[in-house]
Amino acid sequence: MYACEQAERLGLTGWVRNRPDGTVEIVAEGEGTALTEFVKWCRVGPSHARVAEVLESYSEPTSEFDRFEITF
Repeated sequence: MYACEQAERLGLTGWVRNRPDGTVEIVAEGEGTALTEFVKWCRVGPSHARVAEVLESYSEPTSEFDRFEITF
């Protein structure tokens, strides 16, 4: 929920989901500076989170998303 709120605040589109192993998976599209800001936020997370590692992968945007949402 917090990642979704942060992504929306930054004007990003895509999705976030919690995986069964406790990790969080995110696909995000948007302006480069907004993505950089989002990754910085992900490295810290919300106040009660414990972030051990953030793995990044970049590719060409697909423009398939019209908003940012939580998926399952």
